[in-house]
Amino acid sequence: MLNPIFIIIGINVFIFIAANISSTLVYDLALWAPLQLTLQQPWGVFTSMFTHVSFTHILFNMLALYFFGSYLLKITGLKKFLIIYIGGGLLGSIFYVLLSTLISPDIPGLAIGASGAIFALGGTLAVLMPKMKVYIMFIPVPVPLWIAVIGGGLIMSFMPNVAWEAHLGGLLFGLGAGFIIKNQQKQTYYY
Repeated sequence: MLNPIFIIIGINVFIFIAANISSTLVYDLALWAPLQLTLQQPWGVFTSMFTHVSFTHILFNMLALYFFGSYLLKITGLKKFLIIYIGGGLLGSIFYVLLSTLISPDIPGLAIGASGAIFALGGTLAVLMPKMKVYIMFIPVPVPLWIAVIGGGLIMSFMPNVAWEAHLGGLLFGLGAGFIIKNQQKQTYYY
């Protein structure tokens, strides 16, 4: 059976290559805000989470997908993994559009990348395995996963050209999914 993580990575890499060949593809697949622009290209709510144009953007997102995804897939199984990944990406897109519309309704913007979906995976793992130790670049000691995920989200929110709204939406979806799964696991142990 093909690993779904490698399939998702393959789709992202294919679109990355195509978007760097075509001068307009990224604009056709991107998520546009404010809301009136989103309604003109509603598919961007979905397609944007597979679209990258910067090498470092796709590299770090795909590395995070591989590491977070590999752990989560083993814990949840394929169906829940895909629900968390796609659901987190979609909620991230919705948060981006709604918060961009509220904060700057007259300024058009676009978002691309898998970060909302990645933060959903990280958020779920942070609930299910909060004490798991991970290494973060430039920090020589391991930190608990929940600190890495939440701290990483906060730090990235202050970086320029980062759709923090999508990160927040994905993270909230992942945290919610983590608490639901954790509650279901507790219930199964009582039987």
